[in-house]
Amino acid sequence: MSAIPQGAGPRSLAGTRRTGRAALVGAVCAVLAVALTGCGGEEDPDAGTNGVGKLPASKIESKARAAAQRADTVHLSGNVVSQGRTYKLDMSLAKDGAKGELTTKAAAFQLLRVGDALYLKANAAFWAGEKSGSRGTPNQAADKLGGKYVKVPATDPVYKRFSGFTDKDTLLAGLLGLHGKLTTGDRSDINGVRTIRVAAGAGSGGTLDVSLEGTPYPLRLRRAGGAGVVRLADWGKSVDLKAPAKDQVVDYGSKIAGKD
Repeated sequence: MSAIPQGAGPRSLAGTRRTGRAALVGAVCAVLAVALTGCGGEEDPDAGTNGVGKLPASKIESKARAAAQRADTVHLSGNVVSQGRTYKLDMSLAKDGAKGELTTKAAAFQLLRVGDALYLKANAAFWAGEKSGSRGTPNQAADKLGGKYVKVPATDPVYKRFSGFTDKDTLLAGLLGLHGKLTTGDRSDINGVRTIRVAAGAGSGGTLDVSLEGTPYPLRLRRAGGAGVVRLADWGKSVDLKAPAKDQVVDYGSKIAGKD
């Protein structure tokens, strides 16, 4: 019987186990690579989003503006500083009108616009301040208007001052302006919706948080110069607009001037 040459025998059992273990680890790593973009790699932050997070800041802003313009409705809430006055907004806006509440340091009142007809509902103290120069005593005029929906004529300063808060396109055009060089900022979420932030002037020119899910709507705005923070929600949801009941309406033109 001839001798078996040294070193010509089968692999050792330990070597076989090491080879099998390495193959198993490689297979597991390959599976994870598909699910997690590579063994030891980072998850794609844009996975499952609308993709705007990959765009330059200027493109994100323009897409958000376009989405806001196309939408029929939106709900705005927050604080806005305009002409030295701070207004607290809680408004639902549509293409053909709006409804909600506006609060200032001095008063709170409801606004309703249906088509071109603007109604304002406030207490007597508000109207006493607004119409202190009207014919008759201010209190007599204000008592007729307090707690009622007052139909305000388009020629009155009150109409001009407050109708802009009920015009979706006008209000958004004024609010969504950012001032300065645009850059992309942090990713976050608002009410469970993932967002990406666009900042202007390193934040001093305002910031805009844009949805990364579905339509890239603007969801939160911080205005330049500390001029307020506004949240934008319920894009495209129906807003029920109808004129108040006749017994709840006072005709501003005939009542306030003492023509009744």
